[in-house]
Amino acid sequence: MDRLYYGGDYNPEHWSPEVHDEDLKLMAEAGVSMVTAGIFSWAQVEPRPGEFDFGWFDEVLDKLAAGGVSVCLATMTASPPPWLSHRHPEILPVRADGTRLSAGARQQFCPSSPVYREHAVRLVEQVATRYAGHPALAMWHIGNEFGCHIRACYCDASAEDFRRWLRERYGTVEALNSAWSTTFWSQRYDDWAEIEPPRVAPTFPNPAQQLDYHRFSSDASLACHRAEREVLTRVTPDVPVTTNFVGRVQKALDWHSWVQHEDVVSLDSYPDPHDPRGHVEAAFAYDLVRSAKQGKPWLLLEQAPSAVNWRTRNGPKPPGAMRLDSWQAVARGADAVLFFQWRQTAGGAEKFHSAMVPHGGRDTRTFREVRDLGRELASVPEIADSRVRADVAILHDWNSWWALELDSHPSDDLRQLDAHLAHYAPLFDANVTCDVVHPARELSGYRLVVVPNLYLMDAAVAAHLRSYVDSGGHLVVSFFSGIVDEHDRAYLGGYPAPLRDVLGLRVDEFWPLPEDGSTSIEVDGTTVPATIWSEWIEPEGATTVATFAEGPLSGRPAVTRHEFGAGVAWYLGTRPSPEAMRELFDRITAGAGAVPVLPGLPEGVQAVVRHGDADYLFLLNHGTEAVTVALPEPGTDLLADPGRSVTEVALEPYGVAVLAAANREEHR
Repeated sequence: MDRLYYGGDYNPEHWSPEVHDEDLKLMAEAGVSMVTAGIFSWAQVEPRPGEFDFGWFDEVLDKLAAGGVSVCLATMTASPPPWLSHRHPEILPVRADGTRLSAGARQQFCPSSPVYREHAVRLVEQVATRYAGHPALAMWHIGNEFGCHIRACYCDASAEDFRRWLRERYGTVEALNSAWSTTFWSQRYDDWAEIEPPRVAPTFPNPAQQLDYHRFSSDASLACHRAEREVLTRVTPDVPVTTNFVGRVQKALDWHSWVQHEDVVSLDSYPDPHDPRGHVEAAFAYDLVRSAKQGKPWLLLEQAPSAVNWRTRNGPKPPGAMRLDSWQAVARGADAVLFFQWRQTAGGAEKFHSAMVPHGGRDTRTFREVRDLGRELASVPEIADSRVRADVAILHDWNSWWALELDSHPSDDLRQLDAHLAHYAPLFDANVTCDVVHPARELSGYRLVVVPNLYLMDAAVAAHLRSYVDSGGHLVVSFFSGIVDEHDRAYLGGYPAPLRDVLGLRVDEFWPLPEDGSTSIEVDGTTVPATIWSEWIEPEGATTVATFAEGPLSGRPAVTRHEFGAGVAWYLGTRPSPEAMRELFDRITAGAGAVPVLPGLPEGVQAVVRHGDADYLFLLNHGTEAVTVALPEPGTDLLADPGRSVTEVALEPYGVAVLAAANREEHR
């Protein structure tokens, strides 16, 4: 990209041609350079089976092209029209309890339905053929928010597709029986036809079967995406393809497998204005999507200008918060800032979802902020295609997430994203930049690797981590990691068996805390609270850094450190309080040489650098007080007073500064 693109989701079918003309004037005023269009247009362009009406959409795209607005054009398949489910009710998704869902909302389709796929691909063929070469077309947007509402379908078509998927994965029923441990509870299968999805059962379904159904369901939605992509690649081979993932990080889809089929990664992000730490979770998702494509820039395809409509309490964004949210995404690698949606609709389920042009029109606070942000983003095209570098990698794996949150485990309090954020937040607050990567990713370039939880850890990943530490890396592993293999079968010989030698310890027994329970640990003579978990740890070479301070485990190890090969491995047998985690991670990062972007910043101030023709330093004040930040060396102000050299920056609450300095060689 040659600039930071700016705009929103445009739904012209809601409005008359006169409003379309006004839209183009307002887009020019707001600095809009890209819109997504056509996401929910299927019923308008194919009002009856096989009858296509694109004339009205032609006019819209022609006007956008004339106005210099690029289009990320949707394939229009996200929400089938009522006629499709009326004629083919078998396309409607079914829950695990057998309830078949109805039309009348959106995403009312089973991903495995051959009827849905046939009609979707036919539509994509029409759209791609018609608009190939159109001057407005800049990118394809396949579907919309896959897995947002239909995370899995349990209908008969899904069952048959699941059996096909299992045959490809295992080859024989005997291999499946071994992988699923079907000797337990007399579950042995003799024929593929006997296998069903893990529907509602008298008690816990087979955990390996549930894990595979998560994998299958992600792949079933991906198959829909790939079928559409095949058409687009054939008709328009030079037009890049994306689809929008849902943040907070969605459990339903394995982004690591999906991004192989994306030219550009896109994300929708909706941090809650009522959550004073919502920006931390948003930053985690941004680091994940950036890392998924090896650090390439990504697109913020949706965010809210102010309030959303779908929470139980939908607070607006205070003045300045939308600007701050947008610049945070850019700071962490986004090369586009788009909103849902351009113009706030008068009817429908999202009529109270904010838009760039609110119900009140142009003379509103929201539109003024939208306009000012557009001008600001347009003033710094040089930032586009610059990259974020990180000293720290946090490991995330969807297979382990799915397995961790199955039933019949030691504690229901273990949640993957909570574990991630507990380890990510102290690094974020210290302004230590992180990538969030797949466990099989090359790790040698990172000074520190953090494993908040990898309950499921196959032998290859364990060997990968062992080699990383042996070669001089620093590793942090938290509790209930390395417990099962890829088929959810427990490793024998003491937990965590694949990493016992690296960590220098053995966990004999899990001691999860009761609901809302807590414990305490002693670190350097100070007692601090801890939550969620405790366990009986037997050191096998590791040094005890902290001990449990109460209960049956009093005096036993809670946090350990072990030198292995040329590196160091830390282990956390509980979850210390946020304050204690910050102190612990400050110690760990210092030892690993993972340095903050800027040390000693005021609380709530975020610092990130993007590297390109220059080093671009972003300073973002998420705090409630005005602060002044002293710079270690002069930088060129790009926003408040463009071109001026400054040595300190004043930041109001929700304030943003972007500074340029000469590009320095990567310090690693």
